[in-house]
Amino acid sequence: MFITLARDLKSTPLPVTDDPRWARIVVRDKSADGAFWYSVATTGVYCRPSCPSRRANPANVQLHDTLAQAKATGFRACRRCKPDGPSLEAGNAAMVADACRRIEHSEEEPSLAELAGAAGRSAGYFHRVFKAITGLTPKDYAAAHRAARVRQGLEDGASVTAAIYDAGFNSSGRFYEKSTGMLGMTPTRYRAGGANEDIRFAVGETTLGAILVASSRKGVASILLGDDPDALVRDLQDRFPKARLIGGDRDYEALVARVVGFAEAPQLGLDLPLDVRGTAFQQRVWQALRDIPVGGTVSYAEIAERIGTPKATRAIAAACAANAHAVAIPCHRVIRKDGALSGYAWGAERKRALLHREAGGSAKTYRSSRA
Repeated sequence: MFITLARDLKSTPLPVTDDPRWARIVVRDKSADGAFWYSVATTGVYCRPSCPSRRANPANVQLHDTLAQAKATGFRACRRCKPDGPSLEAGNAAMVADACRRIEHSEEEPSLAELAGAAGRSAGYFHRVFKAITGLTPKDYAAAHRAARVRQGLEDGASVTAAIYDAGFNSSGRFYEKSTGMLGMTPTRYRAGGANEDIRFAVGETTLGAILVASSRKGVASILLGDDPDALVRDLQDRFPKARLIGGDRDYEALVARVVGFAEAPQLGLDLPLDVRGTAFQQRVWQALRDIPVGGTVSYAEIAERIGTPKATRAIAAACAANAHAVAIPCHRVIRKDGALSGYAWGAERKRALLHREAGGSAKTYRSSRA
């Protein structure tokens, strides 16, 4: 009798509400699409987990591990979530990828209406989806692509005029209005690899190790941290391979002292002009980092939300890693969602030390992992 009862209990399925997959249906979890399906007896349809339809009574729901099992119920596919085809996310990703190719292959920048029309979507919907996936508006993406084409043309030895028109600018005037923001310097100077650009620099010492501060005419172009001053100078040379590197004089060393003071006591603040060179997306991320108050931390996901790109957390992390202004652009204040420190271009221990002192702790001497 015991054996018969155990067999009957084993064959009785769990209530749908006790299955962890039901919670994913309740929140319409898009990441669950393709992992399982569900059918509803009262409506005679089967759906994907993210279906936006009114939530079904779980008593009428059956869960399916495969699409074939869902079809075997004899029910029809839901007309709203279309479970037989690709998920909405996959469809949107393909739509945006196609739009990116259209932008890249067009002689002139296509309008938002043209891109949305080609995708079969309204302009508003297309704009929201494009920005959510790429981290940029279609216009910003087109500008970034044209800037990249200009840079490539100049690096390949093309004349400035040829590079401008090959990149899709229909007038040199429109290009020169934005050229310094795109290239970080004039087109002629960029074509020469920054050969005529003067970069002043000096190396100081902090409790975090060596610090190198370098400036162009526009402002501070790099703040680098490390254990070896010579390695920092080589890093600077790699960043500005054809510029003239000029050792700082006493006046410039006073500026470095201000940066050192800020690294030791962040509450003092640091109000210096910066020469920030990066893509439009990177600059948006870096500005969001500068808005984080001393003593505060945010997650990569929070930064993504703040700049209007909630799905671009990986791109946020990449922008943090590309930051060349240690402490001035405080990428050390970005942590993982679970509170873990995550990576830091100048070492996790330096990140820990910076956060410790910003939270009101003492400026403990950084200990190199090589020591």
